[in-house]
Amino acid sequence: MNSRIDKSAWLTTVVVAVLLLLGGTGAHAAIDGLTGPTFNLTASASYIDTPDGARVLMWGYGPVGGVMQYPGPTLIVNQGDTVTINLTNQLPLPVSMVFPGQEGVVATGGTTGLLTQESNAPTAVTPGDMVTYTFVANHPGTYTYSSGTRPDLQVEMGLVGAIIVRPNGAPKQAYNSAATAFDHEYLFLLTEIDPALHVLAEQATAGVITFDAIDTTRAKPVLWFINGRNGPDTLAAANIAWMPNQPYNCLPRIHPGEKLLLRLVGGGREMHPFHTHGNNTMQIARDGRLLESAPGAGPDLAVDDYTTTVMPGATYDALFSWNGAGLGWDIYGHAASDPLQPGEYAPDHGKPLPVTLPETQDLTFGGFYSGSPFLGAFGVLPPGEGGLNANGGLFYMWHSHTERELVNFDIFPGGMMTMLIIEPPGVPIE
Repeated sequence: MNSRIDKSAWLTTVVVAVLLLLGGTGAHAAIDGLTGPTFNLTASASYIDTPDGARVLMWGYGPVGGVMQYPGPTLIVNQGDTVTINLTNQLPLPVSMVFPGQEGVVATGGTTGLLTQESNAPTAVTPGDMVTYTFVANHPGTYTYSSGTRPDLQVEMGLVGAIIVRPNGAPKQAYNSAATAFDHEYLFLLTEIDPALHVLAEQATAGVITFDAIDTTRAKPVLWFINGRNGPDTLAAANIAWMPNQPYNCLPRIHPGEKLLLRLVGGGREMHPFHTHGNNTMQIARDGRLLESAPGAGPDLAVDDYTTTVMPGATYDALFSWNGAGLGWDIYGHAASDPLQPGEYAPDHGKPLPVTLPETQDLTFGGFYSGSPFLGAFGVLPPGEGGLNANGGLFYMWHSHTERELVNFDIFPGGMMTMLIIEPPGVPIE
């Protein structure tokens, strides 16, 4: 359960993951998910893979006829849609769904639970019954959904996902304000697990213990996830074959001057301070509500910061942009007479790099170094060095600012970590 892999095996995983990405096998700037307004989901069990070599039992939602996902499918609808979610159950105990931030949710079928209607566990003669949830998606924004049945255990086990409500007639805006326009958007659903609890769930499923005997107050997470993957698996392509139950990746990419929308979701039970290198983010909304002082004002109460403290169950929308401002040198290595590039920070145009780089034999090379400090440029590298930066982009690590969350069961680096790539103008970001 808690097997480890050695450093060379971990590095091989990194290389494979990034080469798959840069080979164009699924990295893109659209958020993967299911488009509504009607969704047919099943709650079931399967195993996920983690980079420390473990396989962990998870419960998750998935489309009928498909496999369970961790996290559950991202449900994408339009403002004003009447959303219908039909849930059936293949797990050995009742499950349900709750929808924080949605108004007037109506639940029918199944049996009445503490928070909502629940789909009962199937038996040898009776399949799991269906529960139907309906609501009108009145407000655009980023939301979460999860099980409302013993959430201390069922959210830990993976019954959580995200909902995106797009504003009417503005698919490239987060809200009904031009100030929330973006060029690319990415989901960052943050979770954590304690594999010891998942071993107990296996035992309860087998009848060795009861589910009531699982004490979640003793949880000590050792694995941290973005969209159901640990670093470096976050960098691998979406829907990759060797992670069938973890289809969502997280590799943000933009060109200089573009706006990137981060949709941050606190999907677990712990707080996670998510940190973006390269620039601050401008937090424009929380819990699906624009940070505005009055209707129509736009995000005039937005918060500019380098770390977003993502609380359990909360969602945040934030805008990020990068053009090299403040670096003090021309990111393209231009001469003063060269034309400006799209998105270039003009005050630094033509300024030389303010240091003299050491000789090649005095440098230590990372796999993402192109051999040149300039965007879109390449230089001479020693044999066997580099090779993971196909476009001459600039890489920034985005990660949890809690050090213990940057490991995979004590193996560093990993955990709640990904990379932002600043791509040169003209490089496709699909």
